Formats: sequence, structure tokens, C-alpha cells
Amino acid sequence: MNIPSIKVMLVDDHPMVQDGLSACLSFYDDIQIVGTCNDGSQALSTAQACQPDVILMDISMPTLNGLDATEIITEVLTDTKILIFSMHESAEFVTNAVQSGASGYILKDTNSEEVYQAIKSVAQGKAYFSSSIAKMLIDNPPTQASPRLTAREQMILSYIAKGQSSKAIAQTLDISFRTVEAHRRNIKSKLNIDSLAELVRYAVNQGLVDS
Repeated sequence: MNIPSIKVMLVDDHPMVQDGLSACLSFYDDIQIVGTCNDGSQALSTAQACQPDVILMDISMPTLNGLDATEIITEVLTDTKILIFSMHESAEFVTNAVQSGASGYILKDTNSEEVYQAIKSVAQGKAYFSSSIAKMLIDNPPTQASPRLTAREQMILSYIAKGQSSKAIAQTLDISFRTVEAHRRNIKSKLNIDSLAELVRYAVNQGLVDS
């Protein structure tokens, strides 16, 4: 009987990490490595080409970090799940990962069996966190900080401040009009700003556009 494969893509800027993951996951008949890349900026185009079910995503990478890449990929490829695979063990990184759209977070010292179980869990639409991460979040829940604009929201705000309509922004970024409108609402809610003039003023003050 054929076992349905979970298509997995690896994003990490260290070839040895990719090689190690590929070797470990090759022992599981229901895992298929369909793509790899070593830069967050390449991750979206690679993912669009290979259509993975799950992406194992590092955080610290050149050009575009894994959290920003996660936000963009989950926005465009809504059926692809992101599992963060990182050395960073802090509530702040985990919280930011979840806010960016990640379905799970495991550490790089995780054994291969747990990596496999994490992949299966997020592929089934469940959340998965390394046991140490889950315990840390329970023992030391992240403090409520002021909501931050994600990289995508900052980008969209810069276009808004330049006078572009939601339709024009959607065409520029190759996303739907509804997605842009959702970002607009989130930006206004996070910043507690209603008027366009105030949004422009905020963007200028933050250096997102020239004054």
C-alpha cells in the first residue's frame, strides 16, 4: 500500500544542517524532501515551484530572516505550513514566529523522531512546539508588549503613505485586494490610528517613506 508523502522543503543557510535533516528524514517513508534553499529571500519562489506541505524554516539568515519569509509565504501559499527550526530559545522569538504565521517551533537540538512528529503534526493542521519551548512559555509567559508592525505591514504602510490604492498595492505585491485591506485594518488597529494623514505621519516618522 502506498503511503501518502508529506512534501517537505528545507530553508537554512547552513548546508550541513540541510544535509543532516535530509539524511535523518530519508528514513521515513512518508516524508519527501521536495526542495531546499539557503536564504529567506529565495524561499517564496522555491516554495511556489515545489508546493511543499511543510517548510522547515530557520530564523537567522542573510537578506531576509525566517520570520519575515514565513509571513510572506503563509500569505501567498495558504496550504503550506511553516515549522520554525531554530537555535533561538526565547519567548520573544516564539511569539514573533506565531504572529508571523508559523504553525510550530522546534529547536535544532531536537532529535530526528521529534522532528518527524512535528512535521506530521503541522501537516495535519495542528500546532507543535518542542517540549522545552512549551514549558518555557508556561513558566515564563511573554509579557504583553505594544503590537509591532510586521515587515509585510511596514511595506504595505509605505505604499499607503505614498498614496497607492489597495488595488495598486495588491498588483505590486501580487496578492489579493482582500489581503491588502486586511493588512490595512491590522495596521490601523495596532497603531490605534484611523486617518490616512496620521498613517502618513507615522510612516514618515518611522523612516518608511521620505518626508
